Amino acid sequence: MSGRERRTPARVPASTYRFQVSSELDLHEVARLATYVRELGADWLYLSPLLAAEPGSTHGYDVVAHDHLDPDRGGEEGLAAVAVAARELGLGVLVDIVPNHVGVATPAEDPWWWDVLRHGRQAEHAPAFDVDWDAAGQRLRIPVVGDDDLLPDGGVDHLTLVEGDPERGGGLELHYWDQAFPVAPGTASGVDDDPQAVHARQHYELVDWHRADDDLNYRRFFAVNTLAAVRVEVDEVFADTHVEIGRWFREDLVDGLRVDHPDGLRDPKGYLDDLARLTDGAYVLVEKILEPGEDLPASWACEGTTGYDALALVDRVLVDPAGEGPLTALESRLRGLPDGEAVDFHEMVHDLKREVADGLLGSEVARIVRDLRRDVPRLDRARGEDAVAELLACFPVYRSYLSTTERDGEEHLDAALADARARRPDLAATYDVLEPWLRDPACDGARRFQQTSGMVMAKGVEDCAFYRYSRLTSLNEVGGDPSVFSLAVDGFHEAMVRRQADWPHAMTTLSTHDTKRGEDVRARIHVLAEAPGGWTAALDRLLELVPLPDPVFANLLWQAVVGAWPASTGPAPGGDFRERLHGYAMKAMREAGERTTWTEPDEDYEAAVHAAVDAALDRDDVQRVLHEVLAWTVDPGWSNSLAAKLVALTMPGVPDVYQGSELWEQSLVDPDNRRPVDHILRRSMLAVGPGALVGGLEDPGTAKLHLVSTALRLRRDRPELFTTYAGVPATGEAADHVLAFDRGGAVTVATRLPLGLQSRGGWGDTTLELPDGTWRDVLTDRVTNGSLETLLSAYPVALLVKED
Repeated sequence: MSGRERRTPARVPASTYRFQVSSELDLHEVARLATYVRELGADWLYLSPLLAAEPGSTHGYDVVAHDHLDPDRGGEEGLAAVAVAARELGLGVLVDIVPNHVGVATPAEDPWWWDVLRHGRQAEHAPAFDVDWDAAGQRLRIPVVGDDDLLPDGGVDHLTLVEGDPERGGGLELHYWDQAFPVAPGTASGVDDDPQAVHARQHYELVDWHRADDDLNYRRFFAVNTLAAVRVEVDEVFADTHVEIGRWFREDLVDGLRVDHPDGLRDPKGYLDDLARLTDGAYVLVEKILEPGEDLPASWACEGTTGYDALALVDRVLVDPAGEGPLTALESRLRGLPDGEAVDFHEMVHDLKREVADGLLGSEVARIVRDLRRDVPRLDRARGEDAVAELLACFPVYRSYLSTTERDGEEHLDAALADARARRPDLAATYDVLEPWLRDPACDGARRFQQTSGMVMAKGVEDCAFYRYSRLTSLNEVGGDPSVFSLAVDGFHEAMVRRQADWPHAMTTLSTHDTKRGEDVRARIHVLAEAPGGWTAALDRLLELVPLPDPVFANLLWQAVVGAWPASTGPAPGGDFRERLHGYAMKAMREAGERTTWTEPDEDYEAAVHAAVDAALDRDDVQRVLHEVLAWTVDPGWSNSLAAKLVALTMPGVPDVYQGSELWEQSLVDPDNRRPVDHILRRSMLAVGPGALVGGLEDPGTAKLHLVSTALRLRRDRPELFTTYAGVPATGEAADHVLAFDRGGAVTVATRLPLGLQSRGGWGDTTLELPDGTWRDVLTDRVTNGSLETLLSAYPVALLVKED
């Protein structure tokens, strides 16, 4: 990719600070924290979704209305307060928006969905939803009925008719337990208040929840039945769903947007063009997952991704490549594979994606084939579904973007077709029929195929494979490929040169509300690659002390325990940590789906896993093993944490600090990473300053806060120092343990592979080849001659600025 033909927005952040806005931390509280963000050094506030959401929503991605802000999150007055505070402090405001779907868990809360349930295909808002009415007798299937409530005659038990709430139009409502659904006008007359008869006359059908996998006739967000997709590609729908968003820009309340899940949209490029017109070309980022080697389409009207691609690079440049062989061998042994045989991660991904296409997302596959058969009647339904499911399993990236004006990603369709033909020669004739239509962007089936491939990838990889592959779990992160074990320094430099040229304003991040492990959990787990023998021995002892039915999952679980364990080697952490570990274990084993699942839990297996968590906190013999591992991972892990943070804050792009990650971020997967943050503590620590630090790591939380605030302030106050990119070489015996680069006047220096550096006795004569001039480390206020032995004596990182 060679640059883009899009004008730079009038206002671009130097950095952002992400808040998870909720009823506990609402917009009024964000406004009060704006001063802290300014003092920290960030120059934009970055807010999670703000539109009205499902009652009690903790995240806001289940929007139920597009014409007003969520009152529980502070409402219109709260956003106005944020805007006033931001303008007074010179801060920008970036807001997360959700164009792909709305929340329908509580139908009465979403007036559009309620309207469609009441009036069916002829409802005013029916065009907003992606429903295949013809597939189910002009009824919308709602998969909510429990196993015990299906009657022999096909009816539904526990249905009642009640008088509806006047605030939502009154009239009769059909209730299933405590769930309310509207009754269409005139459909209750003449049936003697029989709820079964009334249900049979509605524009919707309450069906067995199991039927969602096969018979659902509305598009969802992934496999979440309570998030119904909306058709923003329709002009009127775009206008209606962006009424409030447009107001933000007209009234100068907001400066930029983060677009959630653009891959679910029918035409992401067209949507971004519409958004650019609505916002007059404001700063926009997209939550887009890029596979290794994949580029964001250059024609998109945005400034780049939200940073998962950057996160993957930062993680891998800090991982020791020498650990790949031994940890691969460990994974193979735990799986019972023959000596020398390794797990093929990509084959695992293919098989899991195929399971998803045949199972969880079977209804989406069937919908694609129904659409295709309207253009290709000779396509056999069963063979068509088999072929499409295989093609989705073979698709190497999240999706392609074929449209009437663009052919972005067609090479990925080529690759998928070739792979599918090789795997399934019996379907060759079917692929011959499908191929020209899948290449035709005017074909509804082709467009829907593109919307679905990312869903299959996300469910098969992020939500399953990442919990089944345990080789080095710090690499099992959104936007990363765990089979790519490490990245050489030269490779990192090459990627950054391209990033500076093509996407200089894309976001960089290390933690988000969706990361599987917090940044500092991953940083500590990285250390295992430097001592794979030590980890193998420790894991064998843990498996002997606490046998688990699945040793591969045990490897994943014990890595999480080590990574999230507080630095102290004293008594076990308190109850909150126990609860968090149990929550992680539950989610991880059910998402893995090998021995237990959300819908069919294996109580005995789960009890064994939970017993292992308790053993980690209650048994002295287990803790002895854990503390032995912590003894050689904690300090190198903190070194990796500071290195990753400084690199992410100073590399090309716009760095984001996820709420609270200015101190140690040792959260696990959501909801753990969305816990409330103690900003009072952070504000007081920032006011006190770094203080005296013996050896640089005695108070690692303060060290990280000092690093974050120093780097953010420099980026904000001296932007001219961050306009180019060039690697800075080192010479000497430990040259491979440093990552250094010059951003145009600011030089980042970060230790890598710290355990190995310690083993070899330190830096010795290793020296940076700095550009001419006098360079001062702004973290320690010391002038350096490039000697790493003295430069990195206080911290494992340095941020240098030229004196003149």
